[in-house]
Amino acid sequence: MKTIKLLMKKFSTIPLEFDNILPELLYDKNKKEIEQTIIFHGNKQEPLSTYFKVSIDGECNDAENCEIIIDGDLHRVKYIGNAMSKGRIIANSDVDLHVGAQMSGGHIIVNGNAESYAGREMTGGILEIKGNVKEFCGSSYMGEWRGMSGGKIIIHGNVGKQLADCMMNGEIYIKGNCDILAGIHMVGGYIQIDGNVTQWPGGQMKKGTIVINGSVGELLQGFIKEEKIQNPEINGKYHIGNYTLYTGDIGAKGKGHLWIKEN
Repeated sequence: MKTIKLLMKKFSTIPLEFDNILPELLYDKNKKEIEQTIIFHGNKQEPLSTYFKVSIDGECNDAENCEIIIDGDLHRVKYIGNAMSKGRIIANSDVDLHVGAQMSGGHIIVNGNAESYAGREMTGGILEIKGNVKEFCGSSYMGEWRGMSGGKIIIHGNVGKQLADCMMNGEIYIKGNCDILAGIHMVGGYIQIDGNVTQWPGGQMKKGTIVINGSVGELLQGFIKEEKIQNPEINGKYHIGNYTLYTGDIGAKGKGHLWIKEN
């Protein structure tokens, strides 16, 4: 196992972009080579060592056994784990936009909060955020129609509006509350929200499954109440309690499933 430790030594209010800081790109590099890895500072290219102290423990022959641990104030560091395919990244701070965007494999852990577009268009892997996340988590990017299509997102806190916009596949688990329009334009996949939803989950959804274990402020009229089921099996797991199944959104000729627990 090879562990690459990055400790921030210089904070920048202008965002740093970490596209090149990935296990698959650094697992076979030595300390000097990692220090010279280029990151973007606004529109400038600078070596990683300008902002981070680098240390290495152990070694490995493949990216699967490479771990990157990032410490410091990272709330202005964007694209952590962007397009990641292997290995593990641990960020011990709040992080900026696009963490885990387009990732296809590996495991990212954020021990803090995340800005918008976390897990955007991801196709595989696991993104776990221990705090809160702002809007468009697991969604498509602005102007696109393909959202998350694989992998798993786990959010221990709350999420903002339009969770999983245009979601195609994969799984999302929210331990806290969710703002408006969770699962909007959803065409597949599974979302579970253990807290409350402000209103309008599943707007314009065509397929897929949303489970809400808390309360819902308001449902859209495009959902038809089907039946009440005790301890239903959903997504291969039994959910304890009484749930009501709704189907829709009929406004989009949808056949999605929206399960809401009676509390």
